[in-house]
Amino acid sequence: MNIAETLKTYRKRIVDEWVYRLHTEVSQRYSGRRVDELFRTVSKATEANYAVLIHNDFSKINDHIRWITNLRLKGGFSLSEVQNAYELYRTVLLPVLPNELNEKNLHDALRRMNYCLFYTITKFSNYFQSLHEKHIRNYAQNLEGEVKKRTKELVESESKYRILVEEINDGYFVTQKGVVVFANQAFCNMHGCTLQEIIGKPYTELVAEKSLRIVQRIYEKGTIGGVTDDVYTYFRRHKNGSTLPTENKIKSILYQGEYAVAGTCRDITERMETEKRIRESERLAHIGKLTTSLAHEIRNPLSSVKINSQIILKNVDFGGNDKRRMEIIIHEISRLERILDEMLDFARPIRLNLEPASINSVMDACLEIMDARIRERRITVKKLYGRRLPRILVDSEKIEQAIINVLLNAVEILPEGGNIQIITKQLRNNGKAIHVEISDDGPGISPEDLRYVFDPFFSSKKKGTGLGLSNVNRIIEAHGGTGSVLLRKPHGTTVSLTIPLREMT
Repeated sequence: MNIAETLKTYRKRIVDEWVYRLHTEVSQRYSGRRVDELFRTVSKATEANYAVLIHNDFSKINDHIRWITNLRLKGGFSLSEVQNAYELYRTVLLPVLPNELNEKNLHDALRRMNYCLFYTITKFSNYFQSLHEKHIRNYAQNLEGEVKKRTKELVESESKYRILVEEINDGYFVTQKGVVVFANQAFCNMHGCTLQEIIGKPYTELVAEKSLRIVQRIYEKGTIGGVTDDVYTYFRRHKNGSTLPTENKIKSILYQGEYAVAGTCRDITERMETEKRIRESERLAHIGKLTTSLAHEIRNPLSSVKINSQIILKNVDFGGNDKRRMEIIIHEISRLERILDEMLDFARPIRLNLEPASINSVMDACLEIMDARIRERRITVKKLYGRRLPRILVDSEKIEQAIINVLLNAVEILPEGGNIQIITKQLRNNGKAIHVEISDDGPGISPEDLRYVFDPFFSSKKKGTGLGLSNVNRIIEAHGGTGSVLLRKPHGTTVSLTIPLREMT
């Protein structure tokens, strides 16, 4: 006989023995079911297996899995009980096949049977687990008493959910008596530790000093009265010593028969940075509007005062201290005009008019504009220009404005006889770019202030607006480049500007 004939011939014997074993060997729950129900479920399973083995048709077994899963879930059956019930088909069928099939047909029948059972048990397990979880969630929402019962079942089947917990991106952890007793890989990664380093560690060792008191109060509340969906933000401690903003959502649970606190831990560094940038943008937009309005209101009377002062200064009868006073007035008016220009540049959106240009030529043009000031203070400028640098697409006027701002800072901070060094070169690492360095040997900037030098309105100079370097950075970023300020040894400052090379059409 072939396998189809064998299955038809022995169908009644297979069903009878399967029902008998199911009723007597698997579990108390199966023993407690009515025999006529077991005949119905086993008969359908036998027909579904026949369709797979003979016709490679999985539709009936899929229908059977959906039907039996709902039936067994309502009866309170465990996953392993139903898996063992399906496995009995192999136990019943194996003694029959060798007696009826030749070696070739037997090998083929065993292969089909093993694949059929592998598919059935795997498909059932996945479906059973998904429905089981949904059933628990729905039950927990409506019946408080049933929650306690299901929570115990969940604790006992922790291994079943461990894979799910390991695959989520947020950190998940459980603490008991202040000690971490469970953590997923994401939680370990957030703290830069291995699982072995995390388990058994007091939770307070993972909290930054500045957040320790608030976290301790929350966990003390959980120990006394239980925690119900508490959400709080704090700074966690990374293994490398850094502290990072974090959001925790915690809740009291039963873990291995004892009360514990479970939590979901999420890094919110990016969210906080985004919120900070939004607040800063709103603040700067408001300042920009106010600045534009004030600048226009001040510029007209200021221009009138300057023109009249210049006319008075040309009076030949003017001399001595009076003439010097008028020169001071005109000089200070010019300084105020420069401040207004910086404020308007800050408030005005940057629009680029890109044209091919040589960075060395742009630098020479800036030095020519600054020549009188440089000579007046007897400053030495050393130029180390790269040779054969490619022309780049830039807004020459805007780049000149940025470089002059940097040179003005250097000239103003340097004592007489100071030194400025200018380097231009092409970078080929990480994409092609033109790099400019402007260094001075002045007093430099304090390390504490270094991180704020590009912030609007930040200035260490008594008469500075704090907009010069901010506008420099805006212009370079508008070209797709980057700017940075570094301390120079033994003293002084280096401003680095990097502008990417664009395709010329």
